[in-house]
Amino acid sequence: MRRREFFGTAGGAMLAWPVAARAQQPGKLPFIGFIVPGTVESHGKWIAAFTKRMGDLGWVDGRTANLAYRFTAGHLERYAEIAAEFARLNADVIVTSVGGAVTAAREATPRTPIVYTAISTGSPFIASLAHPGGMVTGLSQIGPELGGKRLAILQEVLPQLRRVALLGAADGANTVAETAVLTATAQQLGIEVILLVARQADEIAPLIASVKGRAEALYVMVAPFISINQTQLNALARDAQLPTMHGLLDYVASGGLLSYGVSFEDLFRRAGDYVDKILRGARPADLPVEQPTKYSLAINMKTAKALGLKIPESFLVRADEVIE
Repeated sequence: MRRREFFGTAGGAMLAWPVAARAQQPGKLPFIGFIVPGTVESHGKWIAAFTKRMGDLGWVDGRTANLAYRFTAGHLERYAEIAAEFARLNADVIVTSVGGAVTAAREATPRTPIVYTAISTGSPFIASLAHPGGMVTGLSQIGPELGGKRLAILQEVLPQLRRVALLGAADGANTVAETAVLTATAQQLGIEVILLVARQADEIAPLIASVKGRAEALYVMVAPFISINQTQLNALARDAQLPTMHGLLDYVASGGLLSYGVSFEDLFRRAGDYVDKILRGARPADLPVEQPTKYSLAINMKTAKALGLKIPESFLVRADEVIE
């Protein structure tokens, strides 16, 4: 983990050059590079929300700005390659939703503002949420902190839950923090946890098979290559008779049982506001990290029926999304 960088007054002034002035040079459209950890299929809806918000703010691709999206499809080695490309293209702002891409962008072009949609308390990229202090700012997903809430919801739907498998990615920046929260909550709820760590997509199937008959549910942590393979993962879990809990609504739409979390579509949309402010002259160091404002609880009733689960009516009334 890299040490936090704290910029003094002189250093901050040097690094936060006037982006707006650069963007207004004759014939120069501001260039915004977006490093996407997934694919068009897994992240397209969220990218569309960002693009629309940029247009609403006057930054129309090809007319008043150049928006470049690079999809890595879960290949971590591409972060450095894309960051170097954006450095060569003199990007005015780089946007991403994954910590590895932030690290790569800072190394490739340390003076370029970065809007990051997954900042957590104690992040090495900022001095504090209220005063980021450097070239990185953006939004918080509050991912790990919601783990305990998700586990409690899972036990509400499965009152006899005593053993749950936790599936995370070895390269997931939030996996360790979320695992700690889940382990502590599980102990309070009287639940035993089985930790499963995947390093690549082809490890998902054998890991799920390994807990068939041992675990009573599967808690899935968010990670790029897991998102890309969400449909297959959910099918494997159903075949193993494992109800699933996710952090994204999309996982439930693709066959998972439950999800509770922030709206990624809203986070990507609000990332456009940060880009707009930076292009108009604001310094990332002075833009506080904002918290999520939209959360949703979702359940897939088709999956519930396939698993033979009876869902309390009181739960269905409380759910924001009920997929029939």
